[in-house]
Amino acid sequence: MSRLSALAAHPRRTIGALAVVLAAVGITVGSGANFTAHAANPSNTFTAGTLSIGSSPSSALFNAPNLKPGDTVPGTVDIANTGSVPGTFTLSTSNAVDTGALLGQFDLKVEDCGLFNGSTAPNCSGTDIVYNGKASGVGTVSLGSFGASAKHRYKFDVTLPSSTTNAFQGKTASVEFDWDAAA
Repeated sequence: MSRLSALAAHPRRTIGALAVVLAAVGITVGSGANFTAHAANPSNTFTAGTLSIGSSPSSALFNAPNLKPGDTVPGTVDIANTGSVPGTFTLSTSNAVDTGALLGQFDLKVEDCGLFNGSTAPNCSGTDIVYNGKASGVGTVSLGSFGASAKHRYKFDVTLPSSTTNAFQGKTASVEFDWDAAA
């Protein structure tokens, strides 16, 4: 008797044998017989940084009464990025009060004296002028990027030119210097 005849003669044994072979194949394939591994990085947290400005002094840089043609008044201010992220800083003016266009007479020079080195203040040497023009025309002056905790000193010189005429006697003006930063 041939094998096929033997299998056909005993169908129960044949089905049983096939079931055992299929189960063995399923177990072998199902086990995967592969190596596996797993790693995790748990507890990831995120915090937004801060960008804030410190100004010293936080009051007026100038109180200059009784100016006469040819007078120059200096003032300094320290501007710091007191935040935790770098930012691009600018200087502008606002809230001008100007009787008789006196701000248009004043020459304004603003110098970036540089970064503080620890507690050592930078030396204002007149080499990095960021604005040189009329006090009425400042617009927006780009000051560049300040790293977190960076502090710069700025020197302001306001001059009433010698050529100022009698038409400006007794006139007054005031302006606010604004420091802004964007990250």
